[in-house]
Amino acid sequence: MPLEVRANIRLSPSFNRLTLGGPALAGFTSPGRDHGVRLFFPREGQDSLWLPSFKNDAWMPETLLQPTSRRPWVRNYTVRDHRPDQQELDIEFALHGDEGPASAWAARARPGDPAGILDEGYTYLPPDGADRQLLVGDESALPAILSILSTAPADLTGHVYLEVPQAADIRGTIVCPAGVHVTWLSRDGATTVPGTLALEAIKDSPELGKPSYAWIAGESKLATGVRRHLVSERHIEKRDIAFIGYWRHGRPSPG
Repeated sequence: MPLEVRANIRLSPSFNRLTLGGPALAGFTSPGRDHGVRLFFPREGQDSLWLPSFKNDAWMPETLLQPTSRRPWVRNYTVRDHRPDQQELDIEFALHGDEGPASAWAARARPGDPAGILDEGYTYLPPDGADRQLLVGDESALPAILSILSTAPADLTGHVYLEVPQAADIRGTIVCPAGVHVTWLSRDGATTVPGTLALEAIKDSPELGKPSYAWIAGESKLATGVRRHLVSERHIEKRDIAFIGYWRHGRPSPG
C-alpha cells in the first residue's frame, strides 16, 4: 500500500522513528507483538517510488523484473505503533550510517517522501499458559521486543535482555508488565560482534531459570547461540523457542 513519510524523529544516537501515513491505511490492522511489514522505499537518485500491484505473492517477481533504475529497496521492519484513527504507523530504525540503504534512507527521509508497505504477520506465538518468558535481542530486534512488551498480558513474568550500541540508546521508560525484569546491555564502542554481550549474560544468569517460552531475534549467532544454550543447558523444548536471525555480521544485505 502506498504511504508517505509524515515525521522523522531522532530517538537516541543509534535510533530514529519514522511515522508513515496515508488513506491506504484505512483498512490496515496491527495486532502488536512483532508485527512485521515489508517496507518499500526509493533508492538514492530516484525521484518517485515504483510499487508492485501486491496481488497475491506476485509482488516479488514483479519487483525483481524491474530495472535497477526503477526498482525500490525492500526491507523487513516491525510496526512499532499504529494509530488507525489518524491513518498512521511508526517504524523504528537502528541507524548505522550509510552502511545499508535502509539506514541511509531513514536518516534522510523527510515529510512527504514516498514509501510503501506489505503486511507480513508476526512470529511471536507463545503457547497457552506460557506465563514465564524470555525475550532477547540486539538493536535490530529492539522495536519488536518493545512492541511485544507493550501488548503483553499484565500478568506476564520473565526476563528480557536488550543489547544496544551505546548507553545513550537505553530507553529510560518503557511499557512493560510489572513482573518482567529488563536487562539493558550496551557495547559502548567495544569491537565485539553485536549480540555477544546478550548471549554471555544469558549463559551467566542463574536467576533466568527455565522459561516456558523464549523469543530471540537479531544477529544470527545471537539467535542460534541462545537457542543452543536453552536447549542443552536449560532443557527447554525446541518447540517452545522462536529464534530469528534478522542479519549476519560481516555480510551486507542483498540489493
